[in-house]
Amino acid sequence: MNRWLIANARLVNEGEVIETDIRIRHGRIERIESGLTTRAGETMINAGGRYILPGMIDGQVHFREPGLTRKGNIASESRAAVAGGITSYMDMPNTSPPTTTRQALADKFSRAAGRSTANYSFYLGASNDNLDEIRATGPHEACALKVFMGASTGHMLVDQPDTLASIFKHSPLMVVTHCEDTPTIERNQAAAIARYGKNIPARAHADIRSREACLKSSTLAVELAKEHGTRLHVLHLSTGEETALFEPEPVADKQITGEACIHHLYFIDEDYETLGNLIKCNPSIKTTTDRSALRQALREDRIDLIATDHAPHLLSEKTGGYHTAAAGLPLVQHALPAAWSLVASRTLSPERLVEKTAHNPAIRFQLADRGFVREGYWADLVMLDDRKRTIVDKQPMLSQCGWTPFAGRKLPATVAATWVNGHLVWRDGLLTGVVPGQKLEFLRD
Repeated sequence: MNRWLIANARLVNEGEVIETDIRIRHGRIERIESGLTTRAGETMINAGGRYILPGMIDGQVHFREPGLTRKGNIASESRAAVAGGITSYMDMPNTSPPTTTRQALADKFSRAAGRSTANYSFYLGASNDNLDEIRATGPHEACALKVFMGASTGHMLVDQPDTLASIFKHSPLMVVTHCEDTPTIERNQAAAIARYGKNIPARAHADIRSREACLKSSTLAVELAKEHGTRLHVLHLSTGEETALFEPEPVADKQITGEACIHHLYFIDEDYETLGNLIKCNPSIKTTTDRSALRQALREDRIDLIATDHAPHLLSEKTGGYHTAAAGLPLVQHALPAAWSLVASRTLSPERLVEKTAHNPAIRFQLADRGFVREGYWADLVMLDDRKRTIVDKQPMLSQCGWTPFAGRKLPATVAATWVNGHLVWRDGLLTGVVPGQKLEFLRD
């Protein structure tokens, strides 16, 4: 069933909030108008003045398939995503094997077909030796090219200057970077070992994965993009200093864009004292000053997108000592309720939050018919209730890893319902069991 009438909604879309009704038919938005009445074969849902938003488009997730499915998989993590208001996602290439060939890329699309509750696309990953594969990739084969310009595992660290320059010069896809400088991190870690020995505290992570490591690598990425005319998107900015690298302009006018992730906008280094390695992530969560600077950069349009960097690990992989604790957090299930903290704190208006979570991702990645609530567009919608808080302990965890850094917290809104391609996939705390996710299409030459 995908014929719906959403009545009495407060629609947040394209810079305004309006009271209206929304008709959905054949997976798409047929009509946006007040005073619509129910037709035969149509199911009416009364929004009762709750917000209707375009679903979040998450440009950075790690759903762990193939090869790391003890942590999560496309089916489990996409179900968690729609519960958090995410209707489309783009999955990273550091799987096992890594997605550094077009064949591996095609395999991931095959795995998602019929199993993903949300819409999907996948990154091709760069390495020191796959430039020919990168150059052969067509504009519709991947959402973008992921380059690890800093610490990574195994085959995916690109640390040869000539190779980096060639990738920036020749990639037919937008280049998307993880920016941390490896030599700086290694020096910081040696200093931490000298100070603490085997008992490095979790709070030292912010000093090991330091602001200097981030700024040095992000600066290099921006310089390379300017030199070669590359379309560049820098992921998960975490320091105030980095925000100065980006211009305060509309995203459609930019060659170089930046992203902030929910955990860097929500947590601060003081949270290591209570959460420890549960919030260990790369790049690290830093200071209150950095969080404030990231939020200010969102307001100024220096930072253009909000994502999650959802990276599930088993709890057993997070609760050892610093050296053995894995880096990464499961975040998708609470994505929009946590992001709404920016509205509750008056950092962003609802309209501006939607711009960062839906409109701008659609523009930057050149998505076809998504990211906006428009007649003729796919009906990827979220009903958000800002009058009802999400009490995290009372929610069953849908992410396969079974835990969340938000445990014990009350988030300032609740995802009441989610539609993907006109199908209701989540309502009142329950999955409907429908799996309508589609491969994302792009408006590219």
